[in-house]
Amino acid sequence: MSRTTAAWIVVAGAGAGTYAIRASLLLTAHRFGDVPPRLREALRMIPPAAMAALAIPAILRPNGGAVDLMDARFVAGALALLVAWRTQNLLATTAVGMVAVTLLENLG
Repeated sequence: MSRTTAAWIVVAGAGAGTYAIRASLLLTAHRFGDVPPRLREALRMIPPAAMAALAIPAILRPNGGAVDLMDARFVAGALALLVAWRTQNLLATTAVGMVAVTLLENLG
């Protein structure tokens, strides 16, 4: 078996496992009753935390070098941070950040 085939088997297995876990939760969620308020609040924090974990390293040090305050990603990230603060909307924040970085990278 080639390395490429083995890699695709691993990817397919991981995808199937992830799908099975999520599907089982969705199929059995009605048995658990209501979600406690503290858990609900904690679960609401997962999307912003995941977005921050993915975005901050790419914004601050895109090439692994020093932080460049005039870098298009840094400026777009600052703009997206402002939108996130004012709207508290993950979709709007992502859209503004992506449009800003696209425009700034193509203009400069």
